[in-house]
Amino acid sequence: MEKTKHTKAVVKRDSSFSSRTWITLLLIALPLIFFVSLMVGSVNIPLKSVPDIIFRPDQVKSTWVYIFNNYRLVKSITAVLAGMALGVAGLQMQTLFRNPLADPFILGINSGASLGVALVVLGTGALSGALLSGLNVLGDISLAVAASIGAGLVLGLILFVSRWVRNATTLLILGLMFGYATSALVSLLVYFSQPERVQAFTIWGYGSFGGVTWNQLRVMAPVILIGIGMVLFLPKALNALLLGEEYAKTMGLNVKRTRLLILISSSILAGTVTAFCGPIGFLGIAVPHIARNLLRTSDHKKLIPATLLMGAIVALLADMISQLPGSHYILPLNVVTSVFGAPFVLWVILRQRRGETSFAV
Repeated sequence: MEKTKHTKAVVKRDSSFSSRTWITLLLIALPLIFFVSLMVGSVNIPLKSVPDIIFRPDQVKSTWVYIFNNYRLVKSITAVLAGMALGVAGLQMQTLFRNPLADPFILGINSGASLGVALVVLGTGALSGALLSGLNVLGDISLAVAASIGAGLVLGLILFVSRWVRNATTLLILGLMFGYATSALVSLLVYFSQPERVQAFTIWGYGSFGGVTWNQLRVMAPVILIGIGMVLFLPKALNALLLGEEYAKTMGLNVKRTRLLILISSSILAGTVTAFCGPIGFLGIAVPHIARNLLRTSDHKKLIPATLLMGAIVALLADMISQLPGSHYILPLNVVTSVFGAPFVLWVILRQRRGETSFAV
């Protein structure tokens, strides 16, 4: 009874008006930031010309139309999808493992994706040119296919082992070991590869929303939407897991099945983003905490939509910063997320030690 009261206090301690207000503000901010992102880049496109590019493309410069349609629009859509996917995947991992520093890649999914890419790029070099120039449809998605296979193999191992693992902490340790093992194989491939192939692999590792094409987006978007759709059915189960798996069982939750669904959805989301955009760091850690601290709640019915919106916004902002508006230089996306994400993680750790974090345990 005491735990039940504590759970209600944790989940319902926020103000409904405050939560609705923040979610409404995020709903307003997202399209505005999305619109601004379409104008940010090395080529200056005036704000007043954007409607003409969309509705009357023959009335403006053809170069503006090409850049807008084939680069900026697909890049911004990719950023929205990737931010949503990593944010909500991180939220699930933090709840499942009851660890505020868990992220979507904690089970080694990104290491598996990196291994798939490394085997293709470093092993054969066939895709080295694909990182620098456009290819046909088959070549255009081959890098993503390699990453997806690698991530899928690691996921398969984790799901296979999870059938006999009852404790989430043990599963976490096993996932970390899988990640270390695959990272070791990647390092071995890098060590014995030619410099130009290592450079191509390094470019992929920087992470980017700008390398995704319309052909890739047609594959990426449905998969991410399916993963997000799975999460939308899990808020009650995630709330039950806030106080641990044993307590969730007493509430009638099928913990084994729920854990499997969480692992599958998080792996689909994180693996897909890694496959198409490279390993994007810190978004999966930081975004759920930003949502929790804005809404002052751990109720996943509110956290899931807030995290989806906040993830998209943060990803768009990170991409705009990486473009270095007004210059012809572009920073690696992971540099931007690390510069802003690392201090945030340190802040989370310090707040946790003082007992001030809003992460419910």
